[in-house]
Amino acid sequence: MDVYKINGGRELKGTIKVSGAKNSAVALIPASILAGSEVSIEGLPEIADVFTLKALLEEIGGAVTFRDGTMKIDPTGMIDMPLPNGNVKKLRASYYLMGAMLGRFGKAVIGLPGGCHLGPRPIDQHIKGFEALGAKVTNEHGSIYLRAEKLRGAKIYLDVASVGATINIMLAAVLAEGRTTIENAAKEPEIIDVATLLSNMGANIKGAGTNIIRIEGVESLSGTTHTIIPDRIEAGTFMIMAAAVGAGVTVDNVIPFHVEALTAKLREMGVNLIEEEERIIIPKPERPLRAIDVKTLVYPGFATDLQQPMSVLLTQAKGTSVVTDTIYSARFKHIDELRRMNADARVEGSAAIITGPLELQGASVRATDLRAGAALVLAGLIAEGETEVHAIHHIERGYSNLIGKLSGLGADIRKVRVPAGALSGKDKGNS
Repeated sequence: MDVYKINGGRELKGTIKVSGAKNSAVALIPASILAGSEVSIEGLPEIADVFTLKALLEEIGGAVTFRDGTMKIDPTGMIDMPLPNGNVKKLRASYYLMGAMLGRFGKAVIGLPGGCHLGPRPIDQHIKGFEALGAKVTNEHGSIYLRAEKLRGAKIYLDVASVGATINIMLAAVLAEGRTTIENAAKEPEIIDVATLLSNMGANIKGAGTNIIRIEGVESLSGTTHTIIPDRIEAGTFMIMAAAVGAGVTVDNVIPFHVEALTAKLREMGVNLIEEEERIIIPKPERPLRAIDVKTLVYPGFATDLQQPMSVLLTQAKGTSVVTDTIYSARFKHIDELRRMNADARVEGSAAIITGPLELQGASVRATDLRAGAALVLAGLIAEGETEVHAIHHIERGYSNLIGKLSGLGADIRKVRVPAGALSGKDKGNS
């Protein structure tokens, strides 16, 4: 069993480069199924989810190569093969195969997806969209069966502005007959990224990034080359790390507009940030920082994916902070792990109450999900002594070469193999 061992208390200094957006990658790759010729996607992060999707495309007959962050996908030999088990269970975003395969073949069988377990994250809005387009959707033996004689454009109102549902409906609708309108669509940058790829393939999409997206169905799509946007969550994670233990850090390959909510909150805490076109410079802040309140919201609000790393930073702020997660109320499992490290933090309902500044102590902790893992790595960088982070498969699902990047800034972090069950309360994490 692999763990991260971190010797904390070292200042980080230098430049760290952000990888391509995980939440774009997991939708862009399935989107290639819709093309009639080769699709090339550049700047992809080298993370477990990307390799899993590569394997899934190969499983259905795609010819796929992935070198130096560029994936070339030839979808011409793909077939509508059922994917009830195996790799499809490894990541939540395998649900994008539903929209893409439905759009191309008029049918799909996809096992109910896995990924991080963050309380109820149903796919009812996706199903509502597919049904509106004319698909018959059933749940049989733990798999979703989708069948459609013909997909026809429809007006679809999302009860929740879901990123996944917005993208999935776009994937299914681009080859449907007539116009599809998605109302109360999510506005995240990753949606614009997917719409850009589809448009370059020949799709007719207007309004991506607003709450109303209009899609005129086309006869066919062709291959193209696309460069993925930078990962705003990874960028935000590095910005928070720089605020906590940085002595002058430049975050490179970032779109500052995408992290505005975080930038505003860091400034409120007393962190100075210098924004340039594609990078953000964070000089060494005066510590302790100021305590603040944070509430997660859909984009362009404060991202739920940054709530956990932010709550670690707040252990170093003077005063009491309240972090409320309005998106995933179950996303506070990391608080118990922080308490093992001497944090003064507790959960009340959908909020964490954190008082600081406190000196964190190295401990053996377990990542319960992807962003909790990033938060515990940050806690280890801050803490005195050695921290051992278990269940790192969660972290490697979403962060590309994290050890290499942090070591480049001067962090003492390494990956070590230890006997299984070395952590008290043996790891039962889900992948």
